[in-house]
Amino acid sequence: MTDDRLPNEHLSPLAALVDEVLAGVGYEVAAATDAIDDAVPGYGGLFDPNTTSDELRGALESLLESGLGRPPVAEPASDAFVLYVDGSSRGNPGPAGAGAVIVDASGDELARLGRPVGSRTGNNTAEYVALQLGLSELLARYEPRSLEVRIDSMTVIRDVWGGNDPTEPGVETYSDAVATALSSVPEHRYTHLADSDPNPADALATVGADIAAFGP
Repeated sequence: MTDDRLPNEHLSPLAALVDEVLAGVGYEVAAATDAIDDAVPGYGGLFDPNTTSDELRGALESLLESGLGRPPVAEPASDAFVLYVDGSSRGNPGPAGAGAVIVDASGDELARLGRPVGSRTGNNTAEYVALQLGLSELLARYEPRSLEVRIDSMTVIRDVWGGNDPTEPGVETYSDAVATALSSVPEHRYTHLADSDPNPADALATVGADIAAFGP
């Protein structure tokens, strides 16, 4: 798994703390949410409206000081994988999140990943971050021979697989990381998802956007 927090756009201090906790558990959304909910005093939690910012901040700082355990790596069926990715931006630009789901050749979900991207970020940037997130964790956990990326962003598809230069200003950090990651996978291809196609990464990107909206 990744040991360091991935780069992000501007986040509030509170959202940045949540992102640090996510990084500490390999961006596994369920593991991070459970840890935060357990650390919040009483019956509050990460998305509980009755939990104050100070209570949440205290819980996050306590978790980061005590250290975080990473979930065990799930065993894949083979060295062939499917990666679902999705980005979400409310307002475009607005609070944005990224989600990714790693699936093995038998269709079993191996990891459900998510993170906030920025408090005022465009959708294309969020899509790039989602792809970087999924690839970084896939390569940190496994040695894929074959990879199918399922994605709905034609902008990212044209840039990454079509050979175009990135059209979204400021995404070079993410596009360079994506190109480097894909270069280490012997066989990779994309499948374009229509809006009507199911994408399990969508809900995780929404969670990331919810976190990106946190303040202050």
